[in-house]
Amino acid sequence: MSAREPARVLALWCPDWPAVAAAAATDLPATEPVAVVSANRVVACSATARAAGVRRGLRRREAQARCPELFVLQSDPSRDARLFEPVVETVDATAPGVEVLRPGLVVLAARGVVRWFGSEEAAAERLVDEVAALGVECQVGVADELSTAVFAARRGTLVPSGRGSEFLAPLPISELAVEPSLAAPEREELVDLLRRLGLRTIGAFAALSPGDVASRFGTDAVAAHRTARGHPERPPSGRALPPDLTVEQRCDPPLERVDTAAFAGRALAELLHVRLAAAGVACTRLLVAARTGNGEELARTWRCAEPLTPDGTADRVRWQLDGWLTGRSRDRPTAGIEVLRLEPVEVVSAGALQPGLWGGVGDEDERARRALVRVQGLLGGEAVLVGVLSGGRSPAERITLVPVGDEQIPASDPEAPWPGRLPPPAPAMVLTAPPPITLLDDAGAEVAVTERGLLSAAPAHLRWGSRGWPVVGWAGPWPVDEYWWDPAQARAVARLQVLLDGSRALLVIHTADGWKVEGVYD
Repeated sequence: MSAREPARVLALWCPDWPAVAAAAATDLPATEPVAVVSANRVVACSATARAAGVRRGLRRREAQARCPELFVLQSDPSRDARLFEPVVETVDATAPGVEVLRPGLVVLAARGVVRWFGSEEAAAERLVDEVAALGVECQVGVADELSTAVFAARRGTLVPSGRGSEFLAPLPISELAVEPSLAAPEREELVDLLRRLGLRTIGAFAALSPGDVASRFGTDAVAAHRTARGHPERPPSGRALPPDLTVEQRCDPPLERVDTAAFAGRALAELLHVRLAAAGVACTRLLVAARTGNGEELARTWRCAEPLTPDGTADRVRWQLDGWLTGRSRDRPTAGIEVLRLEPVEVVSAGALQPGLWGGVGDEDERARRALVRVQGLLGGEAVLVGVLSGGRSPAERITLVPVGDEQIPASDPEAPWPGRLPPPAPAMVLTAPPPITLLDDAGAEVAVTERGLLSAAPAHLRWGSRGWPVVGWAGPWPVDEYWWDPAQARAVARLQVLLDGSRALLVIHTADGWKVEGVYD
């Protein structure tokens, strides 16, 4: 796959999974009308119930009036996760690298499975057949972006590369709020507002300019707009994982019951979030791993649309442990769990995604963010940028500018060695267009850098345009061969820190064109 070719995503969706799991748990035939309710409203129903007029959001009494023979069961996320675990294991055995968005929906990188089976069509058919062998109906979708792949799976469609926005355009605007694992809780309100504004399809919403969306709606609307245009809502995080985030607990006696396992999982989730808060990050992909007394290794990755809270983490740990310990999995452990481990796979900046609370820390940051989003809406999405510490040798390379509201991902790893990097402190101001200067020695001759990387003479005077200053101190030079792997950009440079009379300090760089000012120290 070339660097420019998008990384395709495969999504596998089991329709009406809460209703399917509820029916299976009570040994009801698949043909019976079943509805799952929470807070007295229908949250899922079977195809038979839907054919009789039952819909999500209906009150329980109205649903029973439309379908008198309806079986009504209470929502139970633990049950859904427990019964979904065999499906996940089957998919993982066929195509490793599965990530669970929620019970009933998984995603994975399409590249490996497509290479193994020869084509996306063959891979989709094989996965459907494997899951059907468990007696579970499923649909597969493939697209360039995760959200588009999920929408495609709900229609059993393989979206050609680069055609994601065309596929999404005719879909009703309500589709943006259908999948809870991809939408923020306030997405329903946004969809209702867009519908009242006359935007009936995703394509109509995508036709709005990003600036208009950012200035008139909230942060979730910006994410929904990126989804509508076929853009990634949250690209894979390039942020390096801070050390010591993984938490582990040794269980003595081993965990064999779900209630004791859930208690241990909640305590471990609280410890994990203490470490995440100390590091200033939030977790968006979590690995739940366990080791049994017989040495069996169990692991499952959960991906979330929003950063995980302690309760959200504890719920996913409980669901996963329930699936392992009491599910119908063919890989059900043969002994109790002795070691339980939670490992963040992907983290993002906690401050960028968590708004300040009422009267708490973060109010000022939140007001400033809203102001920046407003300016961004007036001037355009790329008009307001913030700097992110990146990796590199020069000060300019160590700054990655990203639009406000986007994930603050550096262009390169700032923790890498970067031989030849300028030593601290870094200049307070980095000049994007370095102006030329002249460095002179005591005799008035120009100072140069020799082939050995040394100065030809001690600098005594700096001339910048029509002005000049005596040089009272200097450090360096630091020579480095930049872009030596690319003949078109390769160059030999040397950087020098210069202290001028009047306590002004500059970072200057010597290239084949002479000396230039690269930065100014505060």
